[in-house]
Amino acid sequence: MALTDDLFNSGTAKGLAIGLGTALVAPVAASALSGFGRPVARAAIKSGIIFYDKGRETLAEMGEVFEDLVAEAQAELEADRHQGHPPEEEPGTDQAQAEGGGSSPADPEQG
Repeated sequence: MALTDDLFNSGTAKGLAIGLGTALVAPVAASALSGFGRPVARAAIKSGIIFYDKGRETLAEMGEVFEDLVAEAQAELEADRHQGHPPEEEPGTDQAQAEGGGSSPADPEQG
């Protein structure tokens, strides 16, 4: 008697009952929902495919723009090298020092 009391008071009996109930109800529920679930699943898959294709197109376009920018920058650097000009300073660099108006440390070779 103690064995059956332990079985019903423990979670094992509840787990077995839930498992058996699910095993018996699942096929019935699946067949009832298959008429509804299949079109929903198909629509979700189609949406995913469309989203994936649009994402690939967008990434390809962004890659082309980036490649164009890199090619333009390289062409400008090559043109500057052939003309003997140093590369342009980035905006925001300390141009006051380059023009001699900044407070830079004294050059030991000048003085």
